[in-house]
Amino acid sequence: MPQYLTRVLRQGAVHVERVQAADRQSVAAALGVAPQHVLSVDDADEPARAGSPRRAGRFPLQLFSQELAVLLDAGIALLEALNTLREKEAQPGVRAALDGVIAQVEQGQPLSAALRQQPQAFDELICAIVAANERTGQLSVALAQHARYLAWVDALRSRLMAALVYPLMLLGVGSAVILFLLLYVLPRFAGILEATNGDLPWASRVLIQFGQTAGAHPFAVLGGLAALAAAIVLLLRRPGVRQRVQAAMWTMPGLGPRLRVLALARLYRSLAMLLAAGVPALAALRIVVDVVAAPWRVAVQAAAEQIERGERLSAAFDAQDLATPVARRMLRVGERSGEVAAMLERAAAFHDEEAARLTDLLSRLVNPALMLIMGVLIGGIIVLMYLPIFQLVEQVQ
Repeated sequence: MPQYLTRVLRQGAVHVERVQAADRQSVAAALGVAPQHVLSVDDADEPARAGSPRRAGRFPLQLFSQELAVLLDAGIALLEALNTLREKEAQPGVRAALDGVIAQVEQGQPLSAALRQQPQAFDELICAIVAANERTGQLSVALAQHARYLAWVDALRSRLMAALVYPLMLLGVGSAVILFLLLYVLPRFAGILEATNGDLPWASRVLIQFGQTAGAHPFAVLGGLAALAAAIVLLLRRPGVRQRVQAAMWTMPGLGPRLRVLALARLYRSLAMLLAAGVPALAALRIVVDVVAAPWRVAVQAAAEQIERGERLSAAFDAQDLATPVARRMLRVGERSGEVAAMLERAAAFHDEEAARLTDLLSRLVNPALMLIMGVLIGGIIVLMYLPIFQLVEQVQ
C-alpha cells in the first residue's frame, strides 16, 4: 500500500504526518479527519512538488493561501494562524517573510499592508484580494479562491510542460546522435575515404572536412555549443526578447489562436477573482496587468483607460480585442444582471478545454515534425558518408 506525506489540521495546528492509504482520495479516512482538514498530500517517496514549502527559492503562495484559509475558517484568530504557519515552516526564506508579516500585524497593521511589506513573497493580486475582504469577514473564502486560482495556473503550466517532455527528449537524443556522428564516426570514416583517392562529391567533401575539423577539436565544438545555448537562455531572460518570442508564437497558425485563448482565460479568471472580492473594475484591471501575457499588457492598460472614461467593461474588451465571442456575450449578460465576476469565471471555465486541445496539438504536430527533422539530418549525414562508397562500387563494376 502506498505511503503519503500529508499536512493535516488537528486542533487548530498544522501537523506533518505519514500515512498509508489505498489512494489519495482515501488519505482523509486513513487519518481520521474531514477531507477539508487535509491541506496537502505528497507521495512519500517523491520530492516535494512545486507548491510545497520544502522547495527552496520560492514562496509557496498557493499553500500559504490554502492553509491560512483553513485555519481562519476553523475559527482561529489571524495572528494565531500566522504564528501557526510560521512555527511549522522549515525554509529560512519563508520563515523570514512570515516573521515580517507577523511583526506588522502585531503592530496593528492590516494583513494587506503587512503582505505589501514583503513584495518578494506576495504579489499585488493577493494583496488586493486580502485588502478587499479583511474588513468583511470573508477573508477565508477569498484566500481559498486564490488558492484554487493558483492551483489552476499550476495545473495548466504542468500540463503544457508535460506535453513538451517528449519533444525535448527527442531533440536531446537526436542532437546527441548527430554530435556522435560528427565528432566520432565521421573523422574515422574520412580516413577510409581519403585512402581510396576517389573523387568525392562536393557535399561529401564539405561534410568530411567539417568532421575532420570537429574531430580534431571536439572540446572547442562542445564549448561553442554550450556557449550558444547559454546565450539563447540569457537572451530569453530579457523581457523584450521574451515578448517578441511570445508575439511570434501567437502568429503561428494553429498554435497562436489557442495560446491567445489560454492567455485570455487566465485574464478572465484573475479579473473574476478580484471583482468577486469587491475590487472595483478599474483597480482590478490595473492589478492584472502584471498577470496577463506580455502581448496583452498594452491592451489591458488601454481597456482600463476606457473604463476610467466611463465605458462598460464589455465595450472596452471589444475595442481592445480582449473578448472571445463566448466571453463577449457572457460579459454583456453579466453587466445586465450585475454578475460580471460570475460570468467571467464561466467564460474562463469554458475555455479551459483549450489546454487539452493545445497539448493534443503539440503531440500531433510537434512530435512528428521533430522526428522528421531529426530523421532528415541523421539520414542525410549517413547518406553523404556512404555516397562515395556507392560511387566506388559503381566504378569497380
